[in-house]
Amino acid sequence: MNFFLAAEGEPHNPLIPAPAELIFGTISFAIVLIVVGWKLVPQIQKTLAERTDAIEGGLKRAEEAQREAQATLAEYQKQLAEARAEAARLREKAREEGAQIVAQMREEAQAEARRIVESAQATIEAERQQALQQLRTEVGALAVELASRVVGEALADQAAQSRVIDRFLAELEERTRTQEPA
Repeated sequence: MNFFLAAEGEPHNPLIPAPAELIFGTISFAIVLIVVGWKLVPQIQKTLAERTDAIEGGLKRAEEAQREAQATLAEYQKQLAEARAEAARLREKAREEGAQIVAQMREEAQAEARRIVESAQATIEAERQQALQQLRTEVGALAVELASRVVGEALADQAAQSRVIDRFLAELEERTRTQEPA
């Protein structure tokens, strides 16, 4: 088109390049485009692919690390729950054992108290029987002496002494029974 314009003799427009320049520029652009497409684009694509792989690998590693962290957390929580359950079981067992020990000690203390009471009662009963026997002997001797003074003669016969003592003690026991309130 410039060619037609130049043939007419009009002055050259600075915005429209000369045909040789246009052809040379187009060929140079094509060469640069081919070199860029042949050398630079693969490098850019390779760099982008490496960057994409690095990002995706980082994401995969992060996801894997997160899964591992979740698994570790779940395992930790499971172990913690098991430890708490074990601690609760041990506390309950200790509580039961403590209750058993307290019950056993209480039973032993009660048995010991019963044994002490029974021993004391047996001792008291033995001392009472001994005191009663001693009292009967003394009362019998006093009764024989009083009977001897009343009768005026000595009761030398053992059988007579024994009869007097038994009769006196029987009368004494009868009086104490009638005097005691029911």
